Amino acid sequence: MGTTPTSAYVESSAGIAVGGKTGLTAVTTGFFFLVSLLFSPLLTVVTDQVTAPALIVVGVLMASSMREIHWDEFEIAFPAFITVIGMPLTYNISYGIAFGFLTYPILMTAAGRHKEVNYIMWIMLFVFVLLLYILNILPGN
Repeated sequence: MGTTPTSAYVESSAGIAVGGKTGLTAVTTGFFFLVSLLFSPLLTVVTDQVTAPALIVVGVLMASSMREIHWDEFEIAFPAFITVIGMPLTYNISYGIAFGFLTYPILMTAAGRHKEVNYIMWIMLFVFVLLLYILNILPGN
C-alpha cells in the first residue's frame, strides 16, 4: 500500500518487542495500516514544519544504536558506515541496506574471516547484486 518493507518490518518488530509472539501481531499491524488509509487525506494538512522535528527525534534514537558497532574493526565498521551514509545519499533505504550487504561479506573475506560470515549473507550478496543489476543496468528500466 505504498509503505517501504523496512517500515512494515519496524512496525512488526515493535509488536514483538511488547510481547507479540504469533503472527496475530503482524495481522493486527496490517489491519491498522488499512484503517490508517482512511485518514491519509488528513496528512495533507500536516506540513513539513510538523513532521521534521519528529523525524529528527527518530534519527537521534536510531543513531544511538550505532554505539554497538565495533568501530575499531574496519571489516565491520565500513559496511555499517556505508549503510548509514548510503541511505540519505541515495534517498533509498533499500539501497543503503544493499550497500552494507554487498560490502560486509567481501571485506570479511578480504580480512581472512570468511568463516564468520553466515551463508545467508552470501545469499543476500547475490540477491542484492541481482537487484542492483536489474534496476540499474538492464535496458528499459
